[in-house]
Amino acid sequence: MTAAAFASAGRDTAGEGTRMFVEAQSASDAVRAQLREDAGELKKVARAIRALAPRAVVTCARGSSDHAATYAKYLFETRARVLTASAAPSVASVYGIRQDLSASLFVAISQSGRSPDLLASVAAAKASGATVLALCNTPDSPLVSAADLVVPLRAGTEVSVAATKSYLATLAALVHVVAAWTEDATLESQLAELPALMDRAWQLDWSAALPLLQTAEHLYVLGRGLGLGAAQEIALKCKETCGLHAEAFSAAEVRHGPLALLGARFPALLLAQDDATRTGVESLASELAARGIPGFIAGSPAATGMQALPAIDCAAELAPILLVQSAYRMIAALSVRRGFDPDRPLSLKKITETL
Repeated sequence: MTAAAFASAGRDTAGEGTRMFVEAQSASDAVRAQLREDAGELKKVARAIRALAPRAVVTCARGSSDHAATYAKYLFETRARVLTASAAPSVASVYGIRQDLSASLFVAISQSGRSPDLLASVAAAKASGATVLALCNTPDSPLVSAADLVVPLRAGTEVSVAATKSYLATLAALVHVVAAWTEDATLESQLAELPALMDRAWQLDWSAALPLLQTAEHLYVLGRGLGLGAAQEIALKCKETCGLHAEAFSAAEVRHGPLALLGARFPALLLAQDDATRTGVESLASELAARGIPGFIAGSPAATGMQALPAIDCAAELAPILLVQSAYRMIAALSVRRGFDPDRPLSLKKITETL
C-alpha cells in the first residue's frame, strides 16, 4: 500500500481521549507560544552565545530530554559547526569530579528542572567555567534559577507520565536557538511554518503499522543523524507505554551486529529525513525488505520494498519533530491495543529524580 493510500484508509481510534493523545496533539500550540513570546529572549540568548564563541557544547539530560540532546548534537554540529558532546551526570553527582569546561556552553534540558543529578551537573559546570543554558518547562524550577541563560519550553502543565508535548517543544526550542545563534534567516522562516506542519503531521495515519506491532515481541527503531534522537524517543515510548521491547540504533551502527536479530516477530521501523543520510537509510530498508524482514519506513519517497508510512516533505531539521508527532498518535493507539494504559506506565512516575 502506498503512503497516499494510508492517508485515506480507515483510522484506528484506539487511544483517542487519553491524556497522552490529547497532550501530544497540543504540541503545536507550545511551539506557537514559543514563536509568539520568546523571540526577544532568543535574540538575547543568541547574542550571549555568539559573544561566548564556545569552544564546545556539552549537553546534560535524562530520558526523553536526553533524546532531545541527541538531536541537539547533530543540529549544533551541522548548523553551528561546534563540537557537541553529552555529559554523564554521574561524573558530577556520584563521582564528584570537576572538569575543565571553560569557554564551553553547557546545555541542560529538563521538563521539571528538579532532578538532583542534573542540578549537581549544572553546579559543577558553572564552577568549571561553563556558561549554562537551560531549556526547561517549569519556570520556577531550581534549574531555571541556576542557569545563566534560559529558554522556556511553553508546553504548560503536562499530566501524562509519558512526555510528549514537552519533548516536541524542546526540539522546536533547539531549532530556534540555532537559528538565532547562527543568524540563519532561512531556518527561522522554516521554523515559523512548524506549528502548521505539526498539525498536518498529527493527521497522518500510521495505523497500518498497528497489526504488526501489536503482536511483535521486539522492535528496532532506526534513524541517522538528525533523526537518531527521534528513533530513541519512539523506542522509549514503545517500551514505557506499550510494553514492547524496542531499541533505537543508528542506521549505520545497526549493521555492526544487531541486524542479525531481526525476524518475523522482530520488525524494524526506519526514519528518514531529506539530507545526506537518507540514501543510507533507504539502502538499509531495501536490504531488509529483500531479506523478508517486516517493517516500515517513514520520511522516504523512494521505493524500497518496505511498507511506507506517510510523512510530510520538509526541511531536514524539522523532519524529526514531525515524524515523532505522527508516531505519538500511533503509539497511543498501540498501547491500548496491547492492553496497556498510555497514561499510567508501569513502575513510572511523572518526575524522576536521580542522584
